[in-house]
Amino acid sequence: MNMSYEIGKKIINLEPTPRVGRTEYAYTYPSLVKEMTGFDPSDPTQADDAWRKFYEIIPFDFVWYVNDGPPDAWNGRLTNMGHAEYAEGGTDLDRRVNCPFTDPEEVLAFDASKEYGLPDIKERAAYYQATMDKLWKTFPDVLYPGGYYKTIVSGAIQSFGWDMFLMAQGTDPKRFGEQVFEGFFKLTQANINAWAQTSIECFVSHDDMVWTEGAIFNPKFYREYIFPRYKELWKPLKEKGIKVIFCSDANFTEFVDDIAEAGADGFIFEPMTSLEYVAEKYGKTHVIVGNADCRPMTWGTKEDIRKEVERCMNAAKHCPGFIMAVGNHIPANVPKENAYYYFDLVRELGQR
Repeated sequence: MNMSYEIGKKIINLEPTPRVGRTEYAYTYPSLVKEMTGFDPSDPTQADDAWRKFYEIIPFDFVWYVNDGPPDAWNGRLTNMGHAEYAEGGTDLDRRVNCPFTDPEEVLAFDASKEYGLPDIKERAAYYQATMDKLWKTFPDVLYPGGYYKTIVSGAIQSFGWDMFLMAQGTDPKRFGEQVFEGFFKLTQANINAWAQTSIECFVSHDDMVWTEGAIFNPKFYREYIFPRYKELWKPLKEKGIKVIFCSDANFTEFVDDIAEAGADGFIFEPMTSLEYVAEKYGKTHVIVGNADCRPMTWGTKEDIRKEVERCMNAAKHCPGFIMAVGNHIPANVPKENAYYYFDLVRELGQR
């Protein structure tokens, strides 16, 4: 068995490893991957070879992965989730910018489970298992998890867009929390129940439920309408011994304890969330993925990059579940020589 897969498996089980775990989010920078591997990840005929080689070079132990069902799983009214450009040439930017909802009342009457339809759980489980079997066969040397992206808040953002989402929630928070979120909960629950029937070892539960500054809503709203639903969603996974790793963009430091209480076995986060807090309180009990900042790599000196890597290592290198990564992606405007220097530093400083 490949060493990287073994390290990834030990890390999610909080067992000792000779170095910190590794992953990165570099799909937005295909020319970097091409230069490093000799294969073009943008070319469907070369993509598997490109990523397999990239995983080997870094080396990856864990791959961030989510799957919300087959391409036709979300047939209904959608927006572009307020998504920004990250990839070279803006190839990741969804151009559906028109909101299909005209007023908050229309949003407050929305039921995602009816709009998009609840899947047959056995059929969806078979789809997820077949997808994972193919990934595991293609990339046998890394730990590939299951995962779901549009859990509750992210689902609402995609359906309504930010403006209509916030107007409707502000118009009637109780109705929004009790009824609108319930539709997304039911849809996610069906998919997670299907995921729980597969042979995955861990699961990435993604929900972008905060902003850079922190909470979008009153914290009481989260504790009444969001976190109890997370706990319920994760039950079938935890009953099967599948590790649940929660992932959100932006700053959820104030909610780390709530997410842990809901049952998360780990956290994936950007530089805004405090690595120091998470490592100090949960370093011996949870998986921690992150959280280097891409900005020193983009505009800083080598000294700046080293300081950032050292910050992460000083905070979390001692944690058995630590997986080092640039938390806010490696975007295409990072000079390649800086990316190479960062990779070398992590190899050097990540040895235990």
